[in-house]
Amino acid sequence: MPQILIDHSTDVVLDRPAFAAALHEQLAQVIDTTVAECKTVFRPAADHLVGDGGEGRAVVLVEIKILAGRSAELRAELTDRTLALLEAHVRVPAAFGIEVTELDRATYRFSHHAGGPGSS
Repeated sequence: MPQILIDHSTDVVLDRPAFAAALHEQLAQVIDTTVAECKTVFRPAADHLVGDGGEGRAVVLVEIKILAGRSAELRAELTDRTLALLEAHVRVPAAFGIEVTELDRATYRFSHHAGGPGSS
């Protein structure tokens, strides 16, 4: 269920599979989910700017989407743990932004599509 979108500048030095695996483990510890249910997409961005660009810092923006109903304290814990993971895994000066957003239980759907007839 958790969907993680990670936008980052191309100059970020990050072992993406290791970071995603650690983040999935963390999610399973903090909310009622399993590692197998976590999905992460990395989206490198060729262009970025932090402040006036004078510091030359990389940027990593993380959005963690979870089903609605968790407390603000639990979401804040998830944010804090994600920040600690970023600090442990990113090896260049960088600006980090992390947000935990909620998916509406009434309208959210997820499916595992096997392909085959009717698929494009």
